Amino acid sequence: MSLEQKINQDLKEAMLAKDRKKLEALRAIKAALLLEKTGGDIGSSEIPESVEMKLLQKLVKQRKDSAVLYRDQNRVDLAEEEEFQAAIIEKYLPEQLSDEAISAVVQAIITETGAATMKDMGRVMGLAAQKLAGKADNKIISQIVKKLLE
Repeated sequence: MSLEQKINQDLKEAMLAKDRKKLEALRAIKAALLLEKTGGDIGSSEIPESVEMKLLQKLVKQRKDSAVLYRDQNRVDLAEEEEFQAAIIEKYLPEQLSDEAISAVVQAIITETGAATMKDMGRVMGLAAQKLAGKADNKIISQIVKKLLE
């Protein structure tokens, strides 16, 4: 079952359960997928899984950033709603890797490419971002690459 089909199925279930909060999060995913399908560079009706994962990660990041801003402004009610939506969207992402697992993959890439200094960070980040797409946040990958190349 594709992501789009799964979202449509879950949308129907949320409508029947009258779960307004979950419905909002699912509609946001559906809207983002539809925008990508109609306005993207793909040209076909199917969105590649790598693009779907990046899209979902972007949606989660947006909601987490918004939640932080709302908490800074003492709007706990809005922050909780954003965090709830982020949690719903995260369920459609593959399980995120631990820092140790990310470090192991990055270390393997560093050994494979012969990277030794921070000058090689771009090359290592490019390969790591490809290998870990959807499985880890690029911010965490970047921190680990910096730590290992210092």
